[in-house]
Amino acid sequence: QVQLVESGGGLVQPGGSLRVSCVASGSIFSIYGMGWYRQAPGKQRELVASITGGGTINISNSVKGRFTISMNNAKNTVYLQMNSLKPEDTALYLCKSFSTQGDYWGKGTLVTVSS
Repeated sequence: QVQLVESGGGLVQPGGSLRVSCVASGSIFSIYGMGWYRQAPGKQRELVASITGGGTINISNSVKGRFTISMNNAKNTVYLQMNSLKPEDTALYLCKSFSTQGDYWGKGTLVTVSS
């Protein structure tokens, strides 16, 4: 199994920046990709960005140019750097791992963009 713990969420003003992190533990050898998803109140969960072990990155059009995803293999951590934040970016941000043993979710970290 894989355990995922997100951190770094909080309250930020529109136009501000925030970086959220996700640390993986457990059967990390089985992970071949990681992703960040978000879910706003009353809306469906959506993919924000994903990255594979080989470095292939996929970014949602809604955040392209503002968000970047990166991975530090030595720290078993995936990051989501969020710039030029907008109120519509407010959501629970969840980390997901894709592994040969199945897919796993973290509990999420809340990001609120408001003045």
